[in-house]
Amino acid sequence: MTNIQIFKDLHKKNEPLLLGNVWNPQSAKVYEKLGYRALATSSSAVAHSLGYEDGENMTFDEYFYMIERTLKSVSIPLTVDLEGGYGSTSDKIVSNISRLAAIGVIGVNIEDSSILDGTRKIIDREDFFEKLNAVVSKLKKDKIEVFINVRTDTFLLGLENPVDETLQRIKLFEEAGADGVFVPCITSENDIEIIVKSTVLPVNVMCMPELPDFKTLKNLGVKRISSGNFLNGYTYKNLEEKGHEILKEQSFSPIFI
Repeated sequence: MTNIQIFKDLHKKNEPLLLGNVWNPQSAKVYEKLGYRALATSSSAVAHSLGYEDGENMTFDEYFYMIERTLKSVSIPLTVDLEGGYGSTSDKIVSNISRLAAIGVIGVNIEDSSILDGTRKIIDREDFFEKLNAVVSKLKKDKIEVFINVRTDTFLLGLENPVDETLQRIKLFEEAGADGVFVPCITSENDIEIIVKSTVLPVNVMCMPELPDFKTLKNLGVKRISSGNFLNGYTYKNLEEKGHEILKEQSFSPIFI
C-alpha cells in the first residue's frame, strides 16, 4: 500500500487521526519515534524557523527545501500546509503541488483566507470556489494524486454566524472535489457536531485551549486532529525560560534538573 493510500485510509478509522505538526526533520523524527501515524508541516512554524512571519513570506523554494529534508528523514506520510498555494494562478499552485507530490508529499492544506497588508481576511466564497475547482480539476487532469484538505477560516477570523458560513463553504468544497475540510479554532461541541453531520468529508479540528479531549472529538465524529504551531511555540518558550535560568544562575545546571 502506498503512503497516499495509507493516509486516506487513516481518515476512515474509528479513532481520529492525530497528526504530528512539524517544522524540520528533527521535530518529524520525534513524532515518528513516538508512534504517530502521519505528519503535517505547520507553515507558521517553518516560517518562524527561517526568520519569517507566517503568510507566504518565505519563498516556496525555501519551504520546499525544508519539506524535502523532512521527507528524507522519516518514513511515515507527510502532508503540507500550503497556505493559499504559493501562487497567484491555479497553474502555479498546481505546479507547486506537482513538485511536492513528485518528492513524496501525500497531501496539502489550502486555505480560504489570505493576508493583505498584515491582515488576514476571508476570501469571497464563490471566488475561492473558482480557485479551488480549477486547482482540483487540473490535478485530476494531470493525474496527480494528493489529499486536498481545505481549511476554512470562518471561526479563526471570528466571522458573524461562523457555523452557517462554514456550512455554505463546505458545500462548495464538496462540489469542487475536496478530500477533507479543516476548521481551525472551532471548539464548541455543538458546533463541531453540526459541521460533522453536514458533510461526507472527514472533518479536521485544531488544538485550542477549549478544544474537547480526543475521546469527545471521536464521539462527535471528528476524523483528524492537528496541533498547528502550538508545540513549536511551546518548545521555544521552554528554550527561552531555560536560557534565562542559565543567565541568572551563571551555570548550565538548569538544563540537567
